[in-house]
Amino acid sequence: MARRIAIIQGHPDPAGHHLCQALADAYAKGAEAAGHQVLRIEIAQLDFPLLRTKEDFNSGSPPPVLQPAQDTIANVNHLVIIYPLWLGAMPAVLKAFLEQTFRPGFAFEYLDPRRGKWRKLLKGKSARIVVTMGMPAFIYRWYFGAHGLKSLKRNILGFCGVAPIRESLVGMVDELSAAQRQNWLDTMFAFGQAAS
Repeated sequence: MARRIAIIQGHPDPAGHHLCQALADAYAKGAEAAGHQVLRIEIAQLDFPLLRTKEDFNSGSPPPVLQPAQDTIANVNHLVIIYPLWLGAMPAVLKAFLEQTFRPGFAFEYLDPRRGKWRKLLKGKSARIVVTMGMPAFIYRWYFGAHGLKSLKRNILGFCGVAPIRESLVGMVDELSAAQRQNWLDTMFAFGQAAS
């Protein structure tokens, strides 16, 4: 069954030509080849302010430049979030994008904050997170505990009802041979075909 997919490409460099971009392209090609609808959100191409107050987060609206991104997220079945690991977590601009778009009333709704009750408004959506990094992926996972990835999975996506959430960690990106790089592109193409 064809799915609607949003690829959120979170590398902050607008120049492109990064592995994150290539992985996003490969996923999109695989998905489109299988008949899935693919929408792209290129974080580096967006210019938006940071959230600075609790009041704005709780009752404000995303800036107009992010409204199409929020509409895209609302109207897909599957999210693919791709980003490079910077200081153990996602780049700041990607976190700022998620703060602006995953607001109360869109991604979740407070029911009784004192008792920790809320409604998850993004139920029915699944996700794949792809993280590129300079270190070996197993070091990030086992020594550092993949804390940044876990936070995105549990505290942002899971909190809003997104499930299941799959992950791919691409380590040693500066050391990848041409064959290893191609293997990752082929893997992403296959994930795109399966919309997983």
